[in-house]
Amino acid sequence: MNLKNAHGGIDDSEFKKNKEEIYQILMRIGALKFGIFTLTSGKKSPYYIDLRIVPSFPDAFQRVCNLYLSIIERNLGTKNFDRVSGTPTAGIPFASVIAYHLSKPFLYVRPQTRLHGRSRRIEGVVMPGDRVLLMDDLITTGSSLKKVATAIRAEGGVVTDAVVLLDREEGGKEMLAKNGIVLHYLVRVSEAVNRLYDIGVITEDQLKMILKQVKK
Repeated sequence: MNLKNAHGGIDDSEFKKNKEEIYQILMRIGALKFGIFTLTSGKKSPYYIDLRIVPSFPDAFQRVCNLYLSIIERNLGTKNFDRVSGTPTAGIPFASVIAYHLSKPFLYVRPQTRLHGRSRRIEGVVMPGDRVLLMDDLITTGSSLKKVATAIRAEGGVVTDAVVLLDREEGGKEMLAKNGIVLHYLVRVSEAVNRLYDIGVITEDQLKMILKQVKK
């Protein structure tokens, strides 16, 4: 599926193939790391999935953008939102490409308000009533996406949906639901690591370590 002709219905069999593809991409670019990591949310984690490196691999970047399109087309349709917002900083490269491909206006929310120039937190244009689709690489607690939604809503934008590639299953989906946002994702981390274990990429101890983090 090339980016230029990615439109069209996505059935269950194709979506299953898309899931298999993201496992292969994670493996090929070495995106899964083990150690002690502090996440954006402040939580400690024994593993890290680094999707920020995807744009450094052009083939993987194109394929990942196609996977985002498959989620959007399958779950939302392209007529149910007016603008696309990338969550700083990991979501911005993907969101900008998707917005360009779909001919949708792109914007993003700064972590802090600028203290010079226009002194605004939102870079781009959002008008009252605009339906804004949020995009990020993955979700853990949901705090980053919630902050973006709050800033956009403060400008009159309407936020009801967010799209990520991977749900780390640590409460993010539930956090967004409490704030009126439906999360759309390609895979859950438990699915991904079980598959990576099946094909011999990670050990049983590493699998158990990640699944224990999910249960927390």
